[in-house]
Amino acid sequence: MSTVTVTDRIQKTILLRAPRERVWRALTDSRQFGAWFGVRFDRPFTPGATMQGTLVGTTVDEDVAKLQKQFEGVTFDITIDRIEPERLFSFRWHPHAIERDVDYSAEPTTLIVFELEEVADGVILTVTESGFDRIPLERRAKAFTANEQGWGLVVRLIEKYLAQTS
Repeated sequence: MSTVTVTDRIQKTILLRAPRERVWRALTDSRQFGAWFGVRFDRPFTPGATMQGTLVGTTVDEDVAKLQKQFEGVTFDITIDRIEPERLFSFRWHPHAIERDVDYSAEPTTLIVFELEEVADGVILTVTESGFDRIPLERRAKAFTANEQGWGLVVRLIEKYLAQTS
């Protein structure tokens, strides 16, 4: 038996019982994304755009909102990578960039990819964050661990959002 440890990527998959079009809007409308993810963006998502988000707390889960409260007001930048309608949405960011007085702009970014696959019972959403091996060593393990846990929460947040707003 062998064990493979992947240090460069995080992947989470969830079956969402909602129409593909509805899942797509929740992912790619910056206001809807912000509601369930817990961030306010300054404008709509468009390919190539670099935009700023401000952590505000999710509207769909009180317990997660309480966890996010400590980071309320923290800002971060994302750059929209690709938008392939009803199939793929991706952006780049600095992972776990939550220290208010740290400039992360010189660090490499990771790539977040949301992929949709329609199935009989709904839509399979796969979220992949890759590029951790390029993050500075002193931040890499903490960023990976935090985001591994975070993406586990995030896929449940979009599931709750879709159930509450369908």
